[in-house]
Amino acid sequence: MTLLDTVLGRDEHRSLRMDKPLPDSLLDRGAQGVIGQPIDRVEGPLKVSGRATYAAEYPAERLSYGVLVRAPFGSGKITDVVADEAKALPGVIDVITDYPSFIRNPQQGGEKKAPTQGVEKVDYHGEIVAIVVAETFEAARDAAARVKVAYEPAEGAFVFAEHRDEADRPPPDQIPPKSSQGDVNAAMASAAYTVDQTYTTPSQNSAAMEPHASIAEWKDGKLTLHGSYQMVASDQMQLAQALGVKNDQVRIISRYVGGGFGSKLGIAPESVAAAIAAKRLDRPVKVAMARQQVFDATVRRSNTEQRIRLAADHDGKLTAIAHETLASNLPGEDYFEPAGIGTHFAYAAENRLTDHKLVRLNWLLSGSMRAPGEAVGMLALEAAMDELAEVIGIDPIELRRRNEPEQDPEKKVPFSSRQLVPCLDRGAEAFGWSARKKTAGDRRGEWLHGMGVAAAVRSNMLQKSSASVELTKDGRAIVSTDMTDIGTGTYTILAQIAAETLGLPLDRVIVHLGDGEAPPAAGSGGSWGAGSSGSSVYVACEALREKLAQAMGVDPDELTLKDGRVIAENRAVEITELVGDGMKVVGTIQPGHQEKLVRQASYGAHFAEVKVNAVTGEVRVVRMLGVFEAGRILNRKTARSQCLGGMTFGIGAALSEELVHDRRNGKVVNRDLAEYHVPVNADIPQLEVEFIDGRDHHANPIHAKGIGELGISGAGAAIANAIYNATGVRVRDYPITLDKLLPGLPD
Repeated sequence: MTLLDTVLGRDEHRSLRMDKPLPDSLLDRGAQGVIGQPIDRVEGPLKVSGRATYAAEYPAERLSYGVLVRAPFGSGKITDVVADEAKALPGVIDVITDYPSFIRNPQQGGEKKAPTQGVEKVDYHGEIVAIVVAETFEAARDAAARVKVAYEPAEGAFVFAEHRDEADRPPPDQIPPKSSQGDVNAAMASAAYTVDQTYTTPSQNSAAMEPHASIAEWKDGKLTLHGSYQMVASDQMQLAQALGVKNDQVRIISRYVGGGFGSKLGIAPESVAAAIAAKRLDRPVKVAMARQQVFDATVRRSNTEQRIRLAADHDGKLTAIAHETLASNLPGEDYFEPAGIGTHFAYAAENRLTDHKLVRLNWLLSGSMRAPGEAVGMLALEAAMDELAEVIGIDPIELRRRNEPEQDPEKKVPFSSRQLVPCLDRGAEAFGWSARKKTAGDRRGEWLHGMGVAAAVRSNMLQKSSASVELTKDGRAIVSTDMTDIGTGTYTILAQIAAETLGLPLDRVIVHLGDGEAPPAAGSGGSWGAGSSGSSVYVACEALREKLAQAMGVDPDELTLKDGRVIAENRAVEITELVGDGMKVVGTIQPGHQEKLVRQASYGAHFAEVKVNAVTGEVRVVRMLGVFEAGRILNRKTARSQCLGGMTFGIGAALSEELVHDRRNGKVVNRDLAEYHVPVNADIPQLEVEFIDGRDHHANPIHAKGIGELGISGAGAAIANAIYNATGVRVRDYPITLDKLLPGLPD
């Protein structure tokens, strides 16, 4: 217990800082047997029966409805918003035009101060400029269509290629945009084998199932907002800042989120609009964004242009690796897509360079989307590794094996754990990699068949998080934190951790999430959710075990907790006999020295088989396997689900997903799910997922690492490499659509 600091207040608080590895975990000594099991989601019945209440579904007295009004131009100044016709419609309550400019939140990278009220300067087509409020949604929608926005156009930057030479390097923030070691140019000049290629990826949209939505209500000077958000604590601060009120005047409730993938990390325009309208009208206001508005005015993943240079000696060992990226964002924004983030430690090479620059465009704000950096960066890096393997004439897996680093090649610190090669080896055996033909030509009728492989790496992060755990007098555990569940299984995982450490059946553990009045967690993002919030629950439960031991008069290390009983020294006592009127502890986890002393990451390998129609160029994924290592797997079912989702993301990135911007004004052209082509059921074959069991003692006390974004990292590259193996056509401009394949297909 030497790492635990106890601070007494109204509730007891326990804090754990990860300053050294923790090889001993209560989860390895638990007797309840629920950790690691493929347990169904505890909230699943509520969701499938329609009883889980999402942001736009909360009832409220005198509820009114808001519809947002967008700017119909890409760059310029608003001179007038004419709303007389809209206000005259039956049922319309008000048209509010002194609405603040879009908050560019700290999570996405941008301004942290509250904007001035009233949008004047418009930076991108579709920027929110007003809100219409009415007694019914239909009336508000009709009126919003009749609001006229007058403006003076200004010259804008709407074409990436025309401004790529004006790129600037953003200032260092949490991720330095540039790092360099050795001399890449000299290594390239003297290498036995080299690859120097440019890969491009388009803008993408998170396309979460649930659109952004908020219901705002003020009472006694305090705002309660039911919103669809991933990071409640920080979102409350952003919303308070936007409204010009104190942080404790804003409470966000986000109990269920129908997907976010980064688009709901920070507040979006509908929350601010609903809050302002509700305050002015003194009644609740609901704003649910239409799908087109989600595409127009939330956030996109940036497009990228990535130059990859690889140099290798005669033995196939890398002597240089360079990853230089151009991304885009609005003028004045610092966030950049960190495409080279996995390249820092994926492979060994003495000479190294990663660099990122921003092209300033009048396009929708770019920000974090699932696996920011690796999701698109590994599309380039892993395709380049495949190209290098062909140049050398060795198997792509063997190339990766030869370049396995013994330590972090840049920071020169050990890996907390690293299982990339075992993932590749297990996947190769399970997938039948030995049957892969080295060159294109496996034709079966009209179809060309091929196999591809790619590595997956994803940095592991721990964020400060808190949770309260209460043992009630009737023998239940109540877990409370503002952590969210965006479909990842948080409700279930936190219940499992509490059940295992306190020796309770799962049906005696109640988990409350997403309420801003609960202890603040890191939220859902960066694949840190389970490790961070789960560890805070662990810390609280460890303290409760101490209390139970004290009540029983035994050493905490002697305890066995199972099925609601405390067992020690040949005695078994019901928990209800030890807790009195109840026990409660707030546990907090926070990062420490382990963050810098070791390189923490999760690893995996993707294997894909595709077939390409030799006549039409149509691509079909035949089968796909992902093998992953992410420390302790807390729940095999929810973990598998996350990996399946990531692999599906990878299929979309490789084959179909692309936001198209109008060259005249930057407008998103394909702004709904009919035109923005996410993979559907018919596009997805049987996906297989395997895990390599591990424990990372450096990551946190539960020994688990992030897995949610690992599944997408490298997935699309495996498909691209399989397409090349099938056809002999290398497409470096994603997505790989048939028009890019047809010119190179064999006769």
